[in-house]
Amino acid sequence: MSNIPPLLPMLEALISTPSVSSTDKSLDQGNIAVIEQLAEWLDDSDFEVEIMPLPGDRKKANLIATLGSGTGGLVLSGHTDTVPYDEGKWKHDPFSLTQADQRLYGLGTSDMKAFLALAIEASRDLHAGDLQEPLILLATADEETSMAGAKALVDCKLPRARHAIIGEPTGLRPVRMHKGILMEAIRLQGRSGHSSDPALGNSALEAMYTVIGALRTWRKELQKKHIDPSFAVPVPTLNLGHIHGGDNPNRICPECELHIDLRPLPGMDLQELRGELQQRVLLALRDSGIQVSFESLFDGVPAMETPASATIVQLAEKLTGHSPEAVAFGTEAPYLSQLGMETVVLGPGDIEQAHQPDEYLALDRLAPTIDILKQMVNSVCIKGVPLL
Repeated sequence: MSNIPPLLPMLEALISTPSVSSTDKSLDQGNIAVIEQLAEWLDDSDFEVEIMPLPGDRKKANLIATLGSGTGGLVLSGHTDTVPYDEGKWKHDPFSLTQADQRLYGLGTSDMKAFLALAIEASRDLHAGDLQEPLILLATADEETSMAGAKALVDCKLPRARHAIIGEPTGLRPVRMHKGILMEAIRLQGRSGHSSDPALGNSALEAMYTVIGALRTWRKELQKKHIDPSFAVPVPTLNLGHIHGGDNPNRICPECELHIDLRPLPGMDLQELRGELQQRVLLALRDSGIQVSFESLFDGVPAMETPASATIVQLAEKLTGHSPEAVAFGTEAPYLSQLGMETVVLGPGDIEQAHQPDEYLALDRLAPTIDILKQMVNSVCIKGVPLL
């Protein structure tokens, strides 16, 4: 792969290319420059490179780079976008790779541009003729916001492989389960009036108090019914994250809005939960005269569970020396699972560094990550049998 620079310049190029994704359009940058950089590096190799533009947005694309052929194989996957950064709170330039204190600082070092460079480094000396099963490097868009890149892959039924590793920050500990996530807005419309007489209006704020009580009751029921001790927080969580209503103390509040975050365990269906949420709210406000509307703040991410008996899980446990874990944050794993891949989340960063000022990746994580990925590729793609 003569066109690929050494590892640290490769990391510098990725970190210095902004690719913030945000629901705030003024902050959203797209990821096409990162995708084109990855494609340029891989084009001069045995990889077959495909850039997949996202429908309706020329600034965003996925990349699928395939080495070898066959029906099985291994996907090494990472998202190319980052969250926005806290301007003025970084000691180091977020868009420059800074080496200090045995760390590499920069936006995306831990979550998770660095993994893409490490995956390329691990496959640097491979040729198509070396492999019995294909190796696929996958880079996606908009994981931090809408999962639009992963959803586009599902729609196209690509890529096709048997196993996948997603390099999200797990401290090089394999993760085979994570919770899902659902974010919903509940909007109440009442009637304004002078605060001197409650009969002159219908307070949306007081109605939301009733809704919150119903949601807290529902949360208790969910947590009593659904328990999985594999997770540090072994029950589904429902967070009341944002509320706004009213405009003046002497006016009866005509409108109130609540945003919630619900994180279900594996086996809990997002659409069923969304339906039950709406039923609970409507029942709580029956005969109140309050109008209710709902909005999904985004479609949600399903929970993920790969069986402990899966080859990729056992292989990850063997190579890392750690038993597979369960985490509360979401990834693109459910979408790769929909494509038929048994998926493990395994990356060199730490989730504590994600979305923080002065995000970093420890230097001593680089070599172990490359070694693990090389052994994964050797076992799955070269030998075609698990190293167990």
